[in-house]
Amino acid sequence: MFVVGLTGGIGAGKSEACRVFAQLEVPVVDVDVISHQLTAIDHPVLAEIFTTLGHQFRQADGSLNRAMLRDTIFQDPQAKAKLEGILHPAIFKQASFALQQNQDSPYQVLAVPLLFESERYRSIVDRSLVIDCPETKQIERVMQRSQMSESQVQAIIAQQISRKERLAQADEVIVNDGNLEHLKQKISDFHKKTLIYLHS
Repeated sequence: MFVVGLTGGIGAGKSEACRVFAQLEVPVVDVDVISHQLTAIDHPVLAEIFTTLGHQFRQADGSLNRAMLRDTIFQDPQAKAKLEGILHPAIFKQASFALQQNQDSPYQVLAVPLLFESERYRSIVDRSLVIDCPETKQIERVMQRSQMSESQVQAIIAQQISRKERLAQADEVIVNDGNLEHLKQKISDFHKKTLIYLHS
């Protein structure tokens, strides 16, 4: 079971890269998707979050107020630690189960935003792939898609490892500073190269 760990800073284009890999029929396990599933209405993990962190994060329809929770954990390290204590083991368990379902594929992609910050994920990845772009483009993309301020985006970037360190640890890098077609071509080239490597 060959696993490519896909990562990159916020706004670098990880989600778009995941969609391209899926179009190439490469199985993709995305921990962000799993996180959203585990925090859906009525999920036991979400209930544990409300019990541990407080019901002020519960909206009228029973859903999680994600913006409020995000702001809180940026300002409160204890709240962040409590949230991670609930979410991280549950996400890892679900991701590990999902990876086991794809063993018949030549390789699969495990998308983890904080891959290099997490020893548990690094231990199950055979090769790391960083989707990269200049920080100015990261900020621009996130502001456009999430209606965040520049300072909010910069605060998120500051909590991740530096771009320099991420690139230093990468086995492979795809620079996503162009349009979608350029990204598709680069991922297609990586896909072909990986299949050749696995069959050699």
